[in-house]
Amino acid sequence: MENSSFIKKALHGIPVLITWLFILAGAVEAVWGLAQVYGFTVSKHSLYALTGSFYNPGPYSGFLAMTLPVCLYEWLKRRKEKKTAIYYIALSVLVLLICVLPAGMSRSAWMAGAVSSAYIAYMHYRKGIHAYIRCHPRRTKAGTILLILLAGGILAGVYLMKKDSADGRLLMWKVSVHAIAGQPWRGYGWDGVPGAYGQAQEDYFSAGNYTETEERVAGSPEYVFNEYLQVAMAWGVPVLLMALLVVGGSGYAGHRQKEYGLCGALLSLAVFSFSSYPFQFLLFVVALALLVTGCAIKTLSSRRPLVCMAGTVFLLLSAGYGCYRVYRWKEVRETASSAWHRKQMFYRSGAYEQAAEVYAEIYEDMKWNARYLFEYGHALHKLHRNEESNVVMKEALKVSGDPMILNIIGKNEQEAGNYAEAEYWLIRSTHRLPGRIYPYFLLAKLYAEPGFYQRQKLEQAARMVMEKEPKVQSTAIRQMREEIKKLL
Repeated sequence: MENSSFIKKALHGIPVLITWLFILAGAVEAVWGLAQVYGFTVSKHSLYALTGSFYNPGPYSGFLAMTLPVCLYEWLKRRKEKKTAIYYIALSVLVLLICVLPAGMSRSAWMAGAVSSAYIAYMHYRKGIHAYIRCHPRRTKAGTILLILLAGGILAGVYLMKKDSADGRLLMWKVSVHAIAGQPWRGYGWDGVPGAYGQAQEDYFSAGNYTETEERVAGSPEYVFNEYLQVAMAWGVPVLLMALLVVGGSGYAGHRQKEYGLCGALLSLAVFSFSSYPFQFLLFVVALALLVTGCAIKTLSSRRPLVCMAGTVFLLLSAGYGCYRVYRWKEVRETASSAWHRKQMFYRSGAYEQAAEVYAEIYEDMKWNARYLFEYGHALHKLHRNEESNVVMKEALKVSGDPMILNIIGKNEQEAGNYAEAEYWLIRSTHRLPGRIYPYFLLAKLYAEPGFYQRQKLEQAARMVMEKEPKVQSTAIRQMREEIKKLL
């Protein structure tokens, strides 16, 4: 019994340990961000002043938003007690987070922080809130209406602040649902998500039922800015449902055990995951595992602490082995990427013969990297090795939605005299990103070929080049239009 009681106490101490790990991590990231803002350290990205230990302010802000409810809860529950060092630490980190979080300019993180903080505030003041509702029903109704209107106004303001970005994410989600419907049970694999998305977007635009806004904001994303859809695309709907069951069940268990701080962090991560890409970073995966453990451990250990301890040890060993495998997997990829970066000087300097030779050496290890595959295929295209180029480019289509891949394949087919095949690939490119002018330019040049001359189609493609409004005016656009005038 004594051993059982000791194990139970030890297991119940895990949520406290996890809580302070999060507070410490939040403090480090917040101080790191402030140091970047004031110029004491440099950010991880040349375009952004504030990134913390991340390369982008988006996931950095999401991490701060995840630690915010933990600090808020630890501060609130100690407000009426004797002020100790723990109280002031929680308050200090909370103030740091509130100062830094707005500077990240991440709407997803703001939403996550607001929702999770509202949950913490409600759970802390719920008795007073319920008493007020009972005593003042009319004021409560009026306040609820005002709160709904205020929330709607805030949401509208957040949407209008970066309207095109928001519209782009809505399009990504719509296209992702179409992609999931095509292969709902087993998905396309983690590396295959961009390629599957590109194909689904091509199918969507080829149907013709889209708006001008969707055409304008469409792109070739590496991820779909919604981790629920990302997981479903990668591994199928059953895996998504299992993950939701585990995370939701642990959150419910944590709520029942009054682990409100950790539940708030889990809620914040869930909200942030709805419109961002946190699980592209190993740190967020580890954070999720810790939160699930911290929320569920008391419930699991309440009746059979020995079994729970054995299960915890097994899970820790499994997680450790999983982390080791992921580390080895990343190490292999990083080694191959380092070799590629050393060889890139040949491609960038236009030495395509040497580039093709050295790129071939790492081909099997780099099939997951879309940029490498494009450079390799493009180098082969420049050397007029059209069949080899097409093999590499078709491999790139599995891991990328970039329409330039289709353009290169089309140009290879045109150079080989396969005009019908070239037309097929270039038309696919116009469907994948209909806002791009370049594929219409290539089609116009194809229809002007003596062996494939088609006046009507040439005029249609030329009209698109001359009349379609580009996102950004450039010298390349002007040159294409001048060349089209000569063709006509």
